[in-house]
Amino acid sequence: MTKELRRLSILMLIMFLALFGSTSWIQVVQAESLSANARNTRALYDSYQVQRGSIIASGAAIASSVPSDDVYSWQRVYTDAAMWAPVTGFINPALGSATGIEQAMNQELSGTASSQFLDRVDRIITGQTARGSNVVLSLDANVQRVAYEALNGLQGAVIAIEPSTGRILAMATSPSYDTNLLASHDSDGANSAYDILDTDPAHPLFNRAIGGNLNPPGSTFKLVVASAALASGNFSPASTLPNLASYTLPGTNTAISNAGGGTCGGGDTVSIADALRLSCNIPMAQLAVQLGDDAIRQEAEKYGFNSSFTMPLASTPSTYPRGLSDDRTALTGFGQGDVRATPLQMAMVSAGIANGGVVMNPRMVDRVIAPDLSVQQTFDNTQFGRALDSGLAQEMVTMMVANVSDGAASGARIDGVDVAGKTGTAENGSDQPYTLWFTGFAPATNPQVAVAVVVEDGGGQGQTGSGNTIAAPIAKKVMEAVLGK
Repeated sequence: MTKELRRLSILMLIMFLALFGSTSWIQVVQAESLSANARNTRALYDSYQVQRGSIIASGAAIASSVPSDDVYSWQRVYTDAAMWAPVTGFINPALGSATGIEQAMNQELSGTASSQFLDRVDRIITGQTARGSNVVLSLDANVQRVAYEALNGLQGAVIAIEPSTGRILAMATSPSYDTNLLASHDSDGANSAYDILDTDPAHPLFNRAIGGNLNPPGSTFKLVVASAALASGNFSPASTLPNLASYTLPGTNTAISNAGGGTCGGGDTVSIADALRLSCNIPMAQLAVQLGDDAIRQEAEKYGFNSSFTMPLASTPSTYPRGLSDDRTALTGFGQGDVRATPLQMAMVSAGIANGGVVMNPRMVDRVIAPDLSVQQTFDNTQFGRALDSGLAQEMVTMMVANVSDGAASGARIDGVDVAGKTGTAENGSDQPYTLWFTGFAPATNPQVAVAVVVEDGGGQGQTGSGNTIAAPIAKKVMEAVLGK
C-alpha cells in the first residue's frame, strides 16, 4: 500500500469513527432532550405514528389508543373522562397540545424515552411495529370514583395520599370536562370545545387539587402554626393564651373574633390543644404573633410551602410570604391574610404529621411497562424532609384526633376508627362566599390515608356553610373507601 493510500485510509477511518461517535451521541445521549424539544416537529409527528401506550389505574386502561382513519394513525380515547381529567389530561396531534400525564410522560407513552432505547433497537432488528410503553399510576380507581362522586358537582377538589410513601391515591376536581372532546382530530371542534371551557367562569380546566387560583387555607393552617409552636421548644399542647372575645390586630384598629363569637370556651385562658379542638381564631392569632412570621414560614416550608412538586405533574407552590408585619402574621395564625394553599399541600401537612413528622415527596406513577409487559422503569418513594420530631408529631396527632372525636371536625367521624383532622372555613372578603376545607388522616395509629378537601364558592351556601358540614363529610367518604369501610 502506498503512503498516500495509507494516509487516505487513516483519514477515512478517523472520519468514520467521528461519524459513528457523533451519531451514537445524538441517538443515545441526546435522544431524550431532542425528542422533547418543542421545535422538533418531525419527532412529534413521528410519535403519532406509534401506537401510544396506555395510562393504567388499578389494572385497567383509563387512556388508550385506537386506530384512526386520518394522517395521525391513532386516536386517543379516555374512559370516565371527566373523573380522570385532572390526572390524564389530553393529547391532540391536530393541535400539537397535551396536558396532564399525557404531557408529563409523553416520551414514555410514545416510546421515545432514553430508557426505551434498547427496546427501540430490538423492534427495528426484529421488524416489530413501534409501540409506546404503558404508564401505571399509583391512583386507586375506586377511591378516585368515590372522591369525584363525593364532590357531587361542587366547585372544589380532593386529593388522597399514602402518608408513609407519598403515593397519590386519588386526585379529583370539579367541575371537570370531557378529555375526549379536546383529543378529537377535528381541530375546529376541539378548538371550539376548548374555548368554551376556557371562558367558563367556573374554570373546569383548572386542576384545583394542585393548582388553579389558590385559596386561603383557613383554620387548616392552624396545624402548621401549632406545629411551629411545638417545634420551637417554647410551647406544648397545654400552653395557654389569653381567652379573649375580641382581639385587635397589632398596630391597627381592626378587631377580629372567633368564628362563633365570644371566648374560646370558659376561663381566662385557653390551651393550644383546646384552641385547635374548638378551632378558635383569637388564641391562634396571638400565638402566631408570639412565634413571628419567620418561625411560621420556616415550619411551613418544612411541610412544602413555597415549593413546587413534580409528581410528574407540576404543582403550583403554596405560599407563606416573607417580611410580614405583626398584624398580617396574626391573620396567618388562622389561615387568612397572605397565606395560600393547594389541597396537595394541606394533604402533605396531614401526611407529614401522620408519618411521624417525615414529609414524603408526592408521586403518582408506580412504573413504566413495555409492550411485552417487562418493567422498564420504577419510581421510588423519597423524603422531602422532616417537619417535626416523632414525639412532637404524636402530640399533634392527639390534638387532631380530639378535633374529630370531640371538636370542630365531627363531620369526619368514622365508626370504629380514630380519625385525625382539622376543618377550615376561610373568608374571601366581606360579601364573598367562604372557602371550605378539611384535612386529616386515618386511622390515627398506622395511618393508611391522608386527605385534603377544598370546596369553593361556599359549597353553594354563601357564608352559611362550613368546612365541618360540607368538606369533612367528603373526606370521610374518601377515607372510608381507602379503609374498605
